[in-house]
This record gives sequence, C-alpha cells and structure tokens, in this order.
Amino acid sequence: GALIFLMPPLFGEGYETVNQLLSGDYRAVTEHSFFYALSDNLWWIIAFTLLVILTKAMATSITLALGGNGGVFAPSMFTGATLGFIFAATINQLGLVELPIADFVAVAMAGILSGVIKSPLTGIFLIAEITGGYALFVPLMIVSALSYFVSFYFEPHSIFTKELYQKGLWVPSHEKDLQLLKNMRLEELLERNFSVVMPEQTLGQFIEIIAQSRRNVFPVTDDHRRFLGIILLDDVREIMFKPELYETTLVRDLLQQPPAILQYDDRMEDVMEKFEQHQAWNLPVVRDEKYLGFVSKSSILSRYRKLLQERSESV
Repeated sequence: GALIFLMPPLFGEGYETVNQLLSGDYRAVTEHSFFYALSDNLWWIIAFTLLVILTKAMATSITLALGGNGGVFAPSMFTGATLGFIFAATINQLGLVELPIADFVAVAMAGILSGVIKSPLTGIFLIAEITGGYALFVPLMIVSALSYFVSFYFEPHSIFTKELYQKGLWVPSHEKDLQLLKNMRLEELLERNFSVVMPEQTLGQFIEIIAQSRRNVFPVTDDHRRFLGIILLDDVREIMFKPELYETTLVRDLLQQPPAILQYDDRMEDVMEKFEQHQAWNLPVVRDEKYLGFVSKSSILSRYRKLLQERSESV
C-alpha cells in the first residue's frame, strides 16, 4: 500500500501507464505522485519511471512469493514500455539524436515479451496489433528475434514450462529422444549374474569358477564386497593350461582396473558418455565402493529401442 501511494503506476496491471507512454502523455505517468509537481522537466519523469520499474520488479516478486497472481503478459509489457521510454527519452535529453519515443516503447515491449515467454511471433504480432499497424514490423522482428536468442542462451525454457521441465512433466519436441534416455534407470539395467572372485583365491580356484560361468568378465571384491577390479577371460587364456601356476598365482596378481566405473546414482546421459569415451561394452556399477553388478551398452540400447517403439505406437 505504501509503495502504491508513493508510485501510483504500481497499482493494477499497468496498461494505463503503457497507453500513456504510447500516446506521448508522459506527465500523466507521474499523476497523483509527489513527482507530478516536477513533471515539467522530462529528466524527473525519466527518474520517476526508472524508480517505478525497479520497485515493480521487487513488488511483483513479493506478490508471487506470497501466493498472489502477478501475471506474465501485463508485467512484461509494462517493463518493456517503461524501459523503452527510459532509453529513448534519455538519448533525446542528451541531444545525441532525436528518437521516436513511442516506437521504442512498442519495440521494447515486444522484446521483453518475446524473451519472457520464448515466443517471438507472439511478441511481434501482439504489439503490432496494439499499435494499430505494421509500420514497425521490421524493427519488431529484429528486436524480438535478438531478445529470444539472448534469453534462450541463458534460460532455454519459458516461465510457463521451466517448472514442468524440472519436474519431468514436459519436454520440448527436440529433447524427447533424450528424455527417453533420462527416464531409464540404472538399477533396471543392472546385471548381477557375474561370478565374483576374491583376491586371495588361487589360479586353480579361479579356473574352477571360470568353468561354471557363462561370462568372460569377473569382478574382484574383498570380504566386504568392496570393488577392487576385474579379470578378463582373454587375459588368462595363456596360463589356464599351466598347472604349475595353479597354486602359486593368485587372483590379485591378475586383476586390472576397468576403463571406467559407474556409480549407482549416475545419470543415464553420463553413463552413455562413459561408454562412448572408453569404447567399452560392459562397465561395473558400485555404490559407496561396494560392487553391485554390471551394465552393458547393448542392454541400454535394447531398452532405448523398446521405449522408442512404445512411444511411436502410442502416438
């Protein structure tokens, strides 16, 4: 209430102020405020408008934080109109060049609106309709496009879709394939049918395990299931048929580190990046250094194809 008393343009949606700036009635912006007595000087009107726009941002934030409805279109148009006026009026007052203030008010509204809602065409045509003509169509297109690309660089989602995107309830069309990958869970792809060996076991004991396994990769863990490394079947083929080494060679002498280790809570995008980076087809998964199982690249791709097919059939 105190802010509205000091700066009446803060009250309401701001359309009256926008109309006053578009029509060139700049003194009316300060009406019913302490600045009205000074409104014969355009510098005071500029200062008042600047104070209003700064306070408007704070007031809107407080309103939304308290559960109020601040809207999107009206605040965006109000912000654009006042910023356009401040810029053009300041340039004119400095005597650098004479700018049409009303045109800058309209173009700035389109720019702010396009950046906020991530829809440049809406900003272009809406402001063109408000101004009652298409004389500013080219400037509107240029400013709206620049505003869209600049805002997209810092925040790719609009104020309408950002929260939905963060909750996973909506994805843009160009990210739907990526969303399929994000929806996959590592625990659903975990393969546990790998024979685990201990570092103190002998080569002879290890060969007995190999004979009963259908896998060619063997995880090595300690007594507490802490992951130590792996042994590849190809690496022991040459010594498998040397009985003299069965009791003298231990598993710890044969183990090696995998090209990468997956954490249980890794994102699927990071998982695929590790597979591609290390050209691997099977990688171990651990949680708090404890061995859980393996994930294969082929199982991820198979699951992805299945989800893609299900999505295609549902369309």
